Amino acid sequence: MDVRVYIAYFLVSFLAAVIVTPLIIRLSYRFRLVDRPNERKVHTREVPRIGGIAIVSGVLAGLVIFRFSFPGLTGIAFGSLVIIITGIIDDIYTLSPIHKLMGQIVAAVIPISFGITISKFMLPFYGEINLDIMSYVITFLWIIIVTNSINLIDGLDGLAVGVSTIALTIMLFFAVSQQQYFLIGYIVLLIGSNIGFFVYNFHPAKIFMGDVGSLFLGYTISLLSIVGFFKGIALTSVLLPVIILAIPLSDTFFAIVRRMLSKQNIMKPDKSHLHHCLLRLGYSHRTTVLILYGAAVLFGTFAFFFPYYNYRVAIVLFLIFLFFIEIIAEVIGLTGGRGNPILHLLRKLGIL
Repeated sequence: MDVRVYIAYFLVSFLAAVIVTPLIIRLSYRFRLVDRPNERKVHTREVPRIGGIAIVSGVLAGLVIFRFSFPGLTGIAFGSLVIIITGIIDDIYTLSPIHKLMGQIVAAVIPISFGITISKFMLPFYGEINLDIMSYVITFLWIIIVTNSINLIDGLDGLAVGVSTIALTIMLFFAVSQQQYFLIGYIVLLIGSNIGFFVYNFHPAKIFMGDVGSLFLGYTISLLSIVGFFKGIALTSVLLPVIILAIPLSDTFFAIVRRMLSKQNIMKPDKSHLHHCLLRLGYSHRTTVLILYGAAVLFGTFAFFFPYYNYRVAIVLFLIFLFFIEIIAEVIGLTGGRGNPILHLLRKLGIL
């Protein structure tokens, strides 16, 4: 592994994003592609909203210049094209939730058709379990959930790009430690692009990434986790991406449960996401983002040192981790003030 090559990857994607972002800001104002304030949003002024194109540009610049490849890249590329187009159309015309989901569904099916799947697990004391047809269902759901989790957490300046970069950095450490060199280049391109865009996106943001950025990042992270982590068939290795993405995944989980308990459409947006809860507790915009950065780093570090080769310890620690997430969610109000949302949902469904 030549570190100088990866430094070059980083610099190319970083500089491309830094150069392209101001151009997008000017074009956004010229064509009125701006995010306007409303009762659900935190910002109080018009802000350009298609900054995710700069992130895509940074990755694309690296791919064109260095021309590297890895297993599954073709499927990821074609699927990414669909998710990018979906995000751009949504940023310009504001798609309905169902049309937006349809674009995500098409994007999710493409890499699956190219063989990118979660195909099997290894259970302790039992052996290997081939998922067969269920592998397609599980892979599809994972892509859709992670894609939307990054999209939903994109509510404060620099939040989604920061949390995504932290997750990608932890994934990079894993790729290096496990000698998955084929993944390192692509991850480095994403990190470089994110940081280049972050220069303009941190509070007070000069530009938002928009759906084109959040969908692209969520979609790409979901696929890289499949190609990397889920290829390790030990059941406990599957827990690693869940821990790394604990911030966006927990926010999405509690949002779905909260809306189901309130008999609302689960696709209908609200102001009870993780960052909204922290703002209501009195934290400033910047402090809220920094708190969530810190939590993302903490969870990522926990994942990196997670003893996934020791099944019993790993499962116990993971259950403790989930309990910790539940307690924090109740304390800050993410559950909607209903205590344990899982128990409430099971009672509502007549299971308990």
